[in-house]
Amino acid sequence: MSPKNRTLLIQGILFLLTLITTTLAGAEWMFGKLFVFIPDPIGWPEFWQGLNFSLPFLFILTVHEFGHYFTAKAHQVEVTLPYYIPLWFGITQSIGTMGAFIRINSLVKSRLKFFDIGIAGPLAGFVAAVGVLWYGFTHLPPPEYIFTIHPEYKQYGLNYAQYVYQDQEGGLILGDTILFWWFKTYVADASRLPNPYEMIHYPYLFAGYMALFFTSLNLIPIGQLDGGHILYGLIGKKRFNVVAPVLFVLFAFYAGLGLFKAEEFAVPDDNQFYTLLGYLAFYIYFLYICLRRLSDNPSTALIISLGIVVMQFAVTYLRPDWEGYPGFLPFIFLLGRFLGVYHPETEVNEPLGPGRVLLGWLAVLVFILCVSPKPFIIL
Repeated sequence: MSPKNRTLLIQGILFLLTLITTTLAGAEWMFGKLFVFIPDPIGWPEFWQGLNFSLPFLFILTVHEFGHYFTAKAHQVEVTLPYYIPLWFGITQSIGTMGAFIRINSLVKSRLKFFDIGIAGPLAGFVAAVGVLWYGFTHLPPPEYIFTIHPEYKQYGLNYAQYVYQDQEGGLILGDTILFWWFKTYVADASRLPNPYEMIHYPYLFAGYMALFFTSLNLIPIGQLDGGHILYGLIGKKRFNVVAPVLFVLFAFYAGLGLFKAEEFAVPDDNQFYTLLGYLAFYIYFLYICLRRLSDNPSTALIISLGIVVMQFAVTYLRPDWEGYPGFLPFIFLLGRFLGVYHPETEVNEPLGPGRVLLGWLAVLVFILCVSPKPFIIL
């Protein structure tokens, strides 16, 4: 078998595996239990229902990746077809995939090409996500649909929300984005709109929301994320190397805001105090690891880490109710340690024309519409 055919075979197998794992994950979200759940596991009928999540979600993901692919081909950049990454845990809920990527096999020497390839994916995926959300919100099932997911709610009738959410733990609420809120407010039939606690059981809504979430992550203007390619194309390397690290530090500051508060250290128990101090030291070290590659001087990362913590303490002292979103911290680690904050330099640095600049600002608007300060609220 030739190397090309071997690669195509691997890509096809990965796609099929990802279709299976996202279908498994979709069924688990729809029915609120796992395939290995004892004594009442999900069966094959529920598995096939999971296609209502996997197909629209993989459709959006594929449109995103082929936006990159066809734009790269148009610029005569050597690029592979998408590699899909299946991921299903079985013991806990997931979305069945870590996404997909295309591999660029030739050096991109042009700032303009980086911009075009970077912006094509999220814009194409965003259009697909809007289509899926429009379909999902205009084809909501009757309110009684929730009784197929939670038969125990039926005893309360459609007023179940007054009884079943008191002191509920372990649930998941999707944090609003501007676009998701707009669909809920102006597109959906209010009489069929699911309770926020139950939105995850509606596969088209959940698939569309997850697409918005990943689009917003991709459009963060840092490193070699799509947003990084876009910002690099808009402002060039010199300014990018100033703006991107500042944005990364602000991102880290927001994510950890509220993790530690001054009032928490005012405890009479010495053991508890030293335990908190140990956690704080670990958090500072975590920030240091994430920020280490911002500068050749290790002390710079340590100073910035300490500065972030001091400012977080100051802000929460003045406004104890202000909190960030710690769920972003793993992504910050991924950016700081692996993906990188800076962008590779290009040999050709031609400025973008007015049309591309307008597209760049359109991408900023898409980011604003898709981003949520707290994407997932765990009860």
